[in-house]
Amino acid sequence: MQLSDFDFDLPEALIATRPARPRSSARLLVAEGDRISDAVVRDLTDWLRPGDRLVLTDARVTPARLSGIRARDGAEGRTEARIDVTLLEPKPDGRWSALLKPLRKVREGEEIRFSDDLSAHLVAKAEGQGILAFNLAGDDFDAALSAAGAMPLPPYIAALRAPDAQDREDYQTVWARHSGAVAAPTASLHFDDALLARIADMGVATTHVTLHVGAGTFLPVKVADVTTHRMHAEWGEVTPRAAAEIAATKAAGGRVIPIGTTALRLIESAARDGTIRPWRGETDIFIYPGFTFHVTDALMTNFHLPKSTLLMLVSALVGHDRIRAVYDHAVSAQYRFFSYGDASLLIP
Repeated sequence: MQLSDFDFDLPEALIATRPARPRSSARLLVAEGDRISDAVVRDLTDWLRPGDRLVLTDARVTPARLSGIRARDGAEGRTEARIDVTLLEPKPDGRWSALLKPLRKVREGEEIRFSDDLSAHLVAKAEGQGILAFNLAGDDFDAALSAAGAMPLPPYIAALRAPDAQDREDYQTVWARHSGAVAAPTASLHFDDALLARIADMGVATTHVTLHVGAGTFLPVKVADVTTHRMHAEWGEVTPRAAAEIAATKAAGGRVIPIGTTALRLIESAARDGTIRPWRGETDIFIYPGFTFHVTDALMTNFHLPKSTLLMLVSALVGHDRIRAVYDHAVSAQYRFFSYGDASLLIP
């Protein structure tokens, strides 16, 4: 299975740099069996049935992009360097792994000041990353980071424009709760309170799980044979209540529909033995064609990068030839791609 099998031509003009407003007005491509339908997200209820269950990830995106100053006293006097930091992953001891640019201008033990309230010391360097220990913890850290940080837009958006204040709302789901993610579950960005109410009124249930999506989700696949690719690990949790709700829906004949590849990867991690169970820990599950799905019956997701692991995931769900036809249609119909783009509902 070669990386080139998952390539396609994507015009740059189709890369969305701002979301649709209102959220549920984004376009929705529905691929059900051999049929493709063009709709909008607020029409999602036309394809749902009473007894279905949507699985939503409730991770809150951390404003993980910081710009600070490293000061140093030397023979030439006091010198300063601006250091750009992107937080990658929280560690159990409260420290963070991070990308620092330029990393070479910071020595281990030196302080980077981001605001009057927030600073960090570089504890260690490893594999092109730094480990940062911040001066604050808990709610104080969250408040200072919120004031000093910017939303960590995906690289393909950040390359086209800088993040701004609007992204603090746009790049967060309406149900975000548990801080720690540095990338949004982007299919969930299409939901607003009005759509959620309509879904509930028709007898479709929702279950929340947590997956702290890391910046590694944007890392390119660098091997020709995709089966040798190693996925990054991300922390997630399926609570006993969530597992019981999903299991009850399956037993009753309802469909389990994760909203986004993040939710799908998590519930399939919790069901590797064939049955959904409570689960907590790091998952590096890699889903590509040939994967056996134990829980997922359909998937709502955005349109993904060529040669990406997420494109491999949707190919695994509905078939390689089928997903190629879906993406050919999306490009010709000028659907908007990636995190701020339009959505698809894939029903095998």
